Amino acid sequence: MRIAHLILTYTDPHQTERMIKRLSHENFDFYIHVDKKFDIQPHLYLGTLPNVYFIQNRQKVTWAAFSTVLATFACIREITATGRRYDFINFLSGQDYPIKSADYINDFLEAHRGKEFISYRDIINDWKEGWIRLRKYYLTAFSFPGKYRLENVINKVFPRKKVPYGLHPYGGSMFWMLSPDAALYVVNRVTEDNKLRRFFFFSWASDEVVFQTILMNSPYRDKIINNSYRYIDWSRGGANPKVLNASDAEKLLQSDMLFARKFNMTKSPEILDIIDEYIPTDGKINSYKNV
Repeated sequence: MRIAHLILTYTDPHQTERMIKRLSHENFDFYIHVDKKFDIQPHLYLGTLPNVYFIQNRQKVTWAAFSTVLATFACIREITATGRRYDFINFLSGQDYPIKSADYINDFLEAHRGKEFISYRDIINDWKEGWIRLRKYYLTAFSFPGKYRLENVINKVFPRKKVPYGLHPYGGSMFWMLSPDAALYVVNRVTEDNKLRRFFFFSWASDEVVFQTILMNSPYRDKIINNSYRYIDWSRGGANPKVLNASDAEKLLQSDMLFARKFNMTKSPEILDIIDEYIPTDGKINSYKNV
């Protein structure tokens, strides 16, 4: 049993260090992708930690653009090219943190070998906003004066996009726990097909759609469990989830999820302290009362 934890980050390397140390386990390796727009030097000291590797083929990542997908694809290719045999790739960001012990996470995944963990929603029937993201043309990959004006013109002139090959679209969180075979299936399916690549390139936030859509229309469908085991608080609305703090401690400690996001160690370090104190390495959660 071996797990590759893939971490996409550009933020505080000390927070990434804390997450890696909290997840330290003999069966875990860590692969760090630092956004190419940012200096990698502050992160390099993380390479002195056990079982930590840096993704060499770094990509420039733009929020909601296809570049996030390309960065993820590059990481999957590098991990699978190492020759190390992994049962799962666990996709994380630098603002995630485990809310279960490393032993618990290892045992959970070992008990579910052969399954694929990714949250999904039926876009046509259950996520109308997601359907608009796919059917309209978005120029998120570009930055030039008048971009949004041109985008509006394109969407007035051209008919709505159609999902290639009649694939039924699904979407959800960009984070998942997949077997390397399933992850690489998505990479190859999209990169080797110009129709799919163009379709997702001009979609909004395709990182929340690509893996769900391809896998739910694939032989892997029957292996998928509709849960990424992430605690994420969207209660405030908007495009970004709540940054968790001490007021969220009780809910986090009672959650069945394995990981949570988002955290900011500089602004709200106390929530990570609470997690470390009340979820010790033996996995037995101590009683906690928010006072």
